[in-house]
Amino acid sequence: MKSQKIFTRTIWTLCLVSLFNDISSEMLYPVMPFYLKSIGFTALWIGILEGVAELVVGLSKGYFGKLSDERGKRLPFVQFGYFLSAIAKSMLALFAQPLWVLFSRSGDKLGKGIRTSARDAMLSDECSKENKGKVFGLHRALDTAGAAMGPLIALAYLYYHPGDYKPLFLIAFAPAMMSVLLTLFIHERKKEASTPLSLTAKGNFFSYLSYWKKSSGEYRSLVIGLLLFALFNSSDVFLLLMAKNVGISDQNIILVYVFFNLIYALASLPLGHLADKIGMGKAFMLGLVCFCIAYTGMAFVKNTTTLLVVFSIYGIYMACTEGISKAWIAKIAPQNETATAIGFHASVSSMVTMAASTMAGLLWVSSGASTTFLISAAGAFVTLIYFLLNKKIRTR
Repeated sequence: MKSQKIFTRTIWTLCLVSLFNDISSEMLYPVMPFYLKSIGFTALWIGILEGVAELVVGLSKGYFGKLSDERGKRLPFVQFGYFLSAIAKSMLALFAQPLWVLFSRSGDKLGKGIRTSARDAMLSDECSKENKGKVFGLHRALDTAGAAMGPLIALAYLYYHPGDYKPLFLIAFAPAMMSVLLTLFIHERKKEASTPLSLTAKGNFFSYLSYWKKSSGEYRSLVIGLLLFALFNSSDVFLLLMAKNVGISDQNIILVYVFFNLIYALASLPLGHLADKIGMGKAFMLGLVCFCIAYTGMAFVKNTTTLLVVFSIYGIYMACTEGISKAWIAKIAPQNETATAIGFHASVSSMVTMAASTMAGLLWVSSGASTTFLISAAGAFVTLIYFLLNKKIRTR
């Protein structure tokens, strides 16, 4: 009975939606850098592309999160966002020109931006403050299970069609549409709409940025710490490129990526439960320690065995931070401002991530891959010190 009270039908459905969507997305993600390199993209341009894509998703998370709060509705944003991503990601199979790739990736990310803040707010609406770590942990677990299944499908396909990446983008359309269909079974609870932000002007896409002035000091302290970390946390594509650089085959890289996602999925719910017990801050700082270890190790990785160790630690880091950071924000923010609070952080973080991915690409081509990872590890250590010294948010 206890688990039924914590995990409602809506929570389970949203988790299954994310499962199928990630099967689709993660069929493509581990092969994306190889596909992009095959059509002429360098590490620098891959970094810029990923940075722009993250900028699109982040900015749209802020705007559509605020819009969801002000209208008091979540489900329409969830449904349309998943539909747009399903269409956009399959379009990469049609043309290989850089501008078309940018357009398709941006469309996929725009769909993610439209749905994510509203979906996370819906998850938060379905649970109490005491259970947010568990609920977001469950969501990350099923979401990441899809991230493990997707690459296995890609691996099976590439076994028979090595180097033929384009058809994968069409195959990925099927589970993406399944996620869209599952959203039709979600029943949304009625909720109070938020008061429009004081600086909001009708039609102003960036009006959600005024939430910073309205938010609490605790929220601002948390977001500053998260943004400091984002400055040194570039796209995971660089992890896959590093594996490629040390001579590991495409198929084995995909298996390593599957292994990482399995660790991430298995650890998400237990670590979410731990965060509810010991505090979000302590669990998040554990994740920062794992990040420092993983990125330092990545700078010296030489073989598949070492890579597995590094990626397993990286999976623990992800389980300690991704869902927990959202649960932490949701725990701090008022219920009718949850999507805005999550969206604001995602928006500003995307701007920082774009800079981080671009800088990582520049460092990669100018100073080498090892330097790139060591600088990121040092940045995570600085962030850890920030959280340790900030008493307001340390024990939340």
